[in-house]
Amino acid sequence: MTATTRLQHGHRQGAPAGAPPGRTPPGPSLWATPGLLRKLAVDRLALMTTAARYGDAVRLRIGPRSLYFFNHPDHAKHVLADNSANYHKGIGLTQAKRALGDGLLTSEGELWREQRRTVQPAFQNRRIALQAGAVAAEAAALVGRLRAREGRGPVDVLREMTGLTLGVLGRTLLDADLGPFRSLGHAFETVQDQAMFEMVSQGMVPTWVPLPKQLRFRRARAELQRVVDRLVADRSTGPAGGEDALSRLIVSAREEADPRVGRKRLRDELVTLLLAGHETTASTLGWTFHLLDRHPEVRDRVHAEARDVLGDRLPEYEDLHRLRYTAMVVEEAIRLYPPVWILTRQVLQDDEIGGYHVPAGSDVLVCPYTLHRHPAFWDAPERFDPGRFDPERRDDRPRYAYIPFGAGPRFCVGNHLGMMEAVFVVAMVARDLRLTGLPGHAVVPEPMLSLRVRGGLPMTVHAASRDSRAKSRG
Repeated sequence: MTATTRLQHGHRQGAPAGAPPGRTPPGPSLWATPGLLRKLAVDRLALMTTAARYGDAVRLRIGPRSLYFFNHPDHAKHVLADNSANYHKGIGLTQAKRALGDGLLTSEGELWREQRRTVQPAFQNRRIALQAGAVAAEAAALVGRLRAREGRGPVDVLREMTGLTLGVLGRTLLDADLGPFRSLGHAFETVQDQAMFEMVSQGMVPTWVPLPKQLRFRRARAELQRVVDRLVADRSTGPAGGEDALSRLIVSAREEADPRVGRKRLRDELVTLLLAGHETTASTLGWTFHLLDRHPEVRDRVHAEARDVLGDRLPEYEDLHRLRYTAMVVEEAIRLYPPVWILTRQVLQDDEIGGYHVPAGSDVLVCPYTLHRHPAFWDAPERFDPGRFDPERRDDRPRYAYIPFGAGPRFCVGNHLGMMEAVFVVAMVARDLRLTGLPGHAVVPEPMLSLRVRGGLPMTVHAASRDSRAKSRG
């Protein structure tokens, strides 16, 4: 039995990829570097899926660099939680600093802890509960826009979800109307393109080089700075002391001893909040509606639950626990297509993970996309099965086999708001409408900073038919 076969056998049994201390994980030979570089540039999911075939611990040598890929819940727990102080943000996010600056997504150390303390109160459950009405109102407006497109040809559902999530972000976290800033979605697409370019090129190409991609990025960054400056200026003329994230960030920035540092920090944090606050939920909703279209029996159950729980009214915060099946559908969607598809870290000091030595300065990859498909922890992992998340169904699955919001100290601060938003939107759309994909249109994942749908998601809009309602109730 080869080393690879033994590791794959351990895969099936669900045991951590153990090894005598000090060993180096297996992986492709150095001769595979050109192919790995190509996959890093054009098919990152294929790169991670290929790595997972070698076992739970894999070393990928890409030129002079080594990437250490770990794909077991115990490994994820060690890197993200138990020994998280030994790990800083890694490949991809390090290079994304050129695009995003030192916001909550990319900052480290005391700066990150201070930023987290500043925005955390805006995400408290008590405050999120008070925002349920705003989320429901935005969802109702979305349903109205979609209904107006019935019988009028396809609509890009992903674009509609982006507009929705920006609207929710503005009302719940910024106390601002983001409607006038429709350019935000396109600007963030350009920023993500640049962040991935920085990752593949390892930051070796200066931003002043006039490549078309970099020229688009510079325009997008200027547009984002214009938007955040406008938001700050508008807030400065209003009452002070609000509990929303924008108010808290402005107060925190004013406390900086150097006003220039304060202004830069405020810009960086707002750009990051605008990106993270809408992109991941928009992606989640896009994938969920695609999966519902592919599985009409699940769509019918969501429709029936929404009719039974909500009737014709808007959802309220207390409805979250009543829309149980809808929540299970969303959870299964983000298992298959986690918006944060990869978590990258850089090792500060030598470490040992699963019996393998990882030297200081190395890049470590934990990939929720492959971990959520690990055959040792998920029965028929490629199958869409919301029943996996039924609270009455007991599984002995490890806690860190499912990490769509990350884990440890850097667990996503907005997970509760994002789940409420996704559940409300899925329930309200499925109650009133049926979204159908275009025949022959390929829906392909695009792993950027989040796991997007490449090229949008064109679908046609139909009213939920009486036959569908009768069938779902039956």
